[in-house]
Amino acid sequence: MRVLIVSDTHGRHLNLDRVLEDTGAVDVFIHLGDVEGGETYINAVIECEKHIVKGNNDFFSELPREEEFMLGSKRVFISHGHNYYVSLDPERIKEEGRARKADIVMFGHTHRPYLDVSEDITVLNPGSLSYPRQEGRKGSYMILEMSETGECMYHQYFL
Repeated sequence: MRVLIVSDTHGRHLNLDRVLEDTGAVDVFIHLGDVEGGETYINAVIECEKHIVKGNNDFFSELPREEEFMLGSKRVFISHGHNYYVSLDPERIKEEGRARKADIVMFGHTHRPYLDVSEDITVLNPGSLSYPRQEGRKGSYMILEMSETGECMYHQYFL
C-alpha cells in the first residue's frame, strides 16, 4: 500500500499537482489540515481513499478536527496538531496517540518535516507543500509504503 501524506497547502495547488504527477498512483491520500477551501479541488483530482482534517486556518470548513482509522493493520490518528501545541514540542500529540492506542500519529501545522519512529509509535509531519519553514525552504511531503505484513517504510521528499 502506498500512502501520500501532505499538509499545509493553504489553497495553493501548483505543488500538489506536481507531487501527484511525480508520485503516480497511490492507494490512500492524507492531508493534515490548512487546505483553506482546497478540499473541493482535492476531491476532484484524487480518486483514491482520502482522509483530510481541519487546520487552524480552515475557519468555515466542515472537515473533522481529528480522525482515527486503520491503514492495513496499523491504527492511525491524524490531527493538524495546533490543539496539541506541536509548534512547541510533538510530545503532547505523541502521548495523545498512545492514549488512543495508535501505531502512527500524523500532524501538520509547523510547516517543518518531522519523523520519529520508535518501537511503540511513529510520529510524523510531512512539512508544508506551499509555505515550508525548514532550512532550504523547499516544499515537502511523505510517502508511506506498507507491506502486506504491516511493515512500514517512510520516505521524505522535497520539491
